Amino acid sequence: MMDYFTRYGLEFNPFIKNSKEILVDTAEYKESLFCLDYLAKTKGFGLLTGSPGRGKTTVIRNWAKELNPSLYHVVYSCLSTLTANDFYRNLVRELGAEPAYKKPDNFRIIQEEITRLSIEKRKTPVIIIDEANYINNAILNDLKILFNFEMDSRDRAAVLLAGLPKLNATLNLGVHEPLRQRIVMNYNLEGISKEEGRYYISEKLKGAGCNQTIFEDAAMEAILNAADGTPRLINKFCNTSLLIGDSHKADLITTDIVMQAVSDCELG
Repeated sequence: MMDYFTRYGLEFNPFIKNSKEILVDTAEYKESLFCLDYLAKTKGFGLLTGSPGRGKTTVIRNWAKELNPSLYHVVYSCLSTLTANDFYRNLVRELGAEPAYKKPDNFRIIQEEITRLSIEKRKTPVIIIDEANYINNAILNDLKILFNFEMDSRDRAAVLLAGLPKLNATLNLGVHEPLRQRIVMNYNLEGISKEEGRYYISEKLKGAGCNQTIFEDAAMEAILNAADGTPRLINKFCNTSLLIGDSHKADLITTDIVMQAVSDCELG
């Protein structure tokens, strides 16, 4: 049986998660990588926010993958799945030590491991805290103390808080003023423009070996209008359009097919 995407001259479907990821260098993607590189070099706290589907995880994953392991030690933590105590124990483990039972002991171990990495091994610890909008005030208050070295004279680690835009509102509360003053990088993924959306779709298709026209101009416009700058939605609408197009034996994706795809996705 022929795969549905071969009708469109594709070697695989570039709009779903594949073993082969096609990275599209949009202006926003490049800008966010630039900001993250700045954070790694400067050290201190950084903030990367964006609505769901705007590509935070993709940016973070690819940036972390490119960091030189002889200069950086990357630690990843996802807060939506961890309690406060689990968070500290996980941090200790990821830094290469054995977690203690009590929080003060874990605090001490974390500081010792960060000092060991930065001074003895000359590596910058890069602590990535994903889904940080789930972070509670107690952890936020702790972070300032946890990464406080030599009476604030220097930062030894780069700490990235990534999450939904409401994270900014949390940090704007007066109680978090000391932490907010330590933020050296703050970037919000706004979503891609229509022009970049067209480039995004065409680069994805090109990466999957396509050299024929698949989407009518008006159909592509309809996808970009419905997705409103969110890459995850662009992928979703393109994927569903290909499935519907193939089931209709249509060699070209029309606006009608896209409208049905958008409607199906919204119902799903």
